[in-house]
Amino acid sequence: MTSMTHDGPRVTGGVDTHGLTHHAAVFDSVGRHLVDREFPATIRGYRDLLEWMRAHGELVAVGVEGTGAYGPNSPGC
Repeated sequence: MTSMTHDGPRVTGGVDTHGLTHHAAVFDSVGRHLVDREFPATIRGYRDLLEWMRAHGELVAVGVEGTGAYGPNSPGC
């Protein structure tokens, strides 16, 4: 059986959605801000954002802040 253990820290991501870009941040297990970065609101940008978050540790959760005006579930996306 293959084990899915991770040696890195457990991290949580957060994303603030905007029209053309999304601003993402990564936090450690006690809520300390580690890094943040902006990504284009495109399919490639979403993939890069997720890969970037995972590069900082075991990604255990992601919260997305949005008002319904922007983001992948908004009209026109």
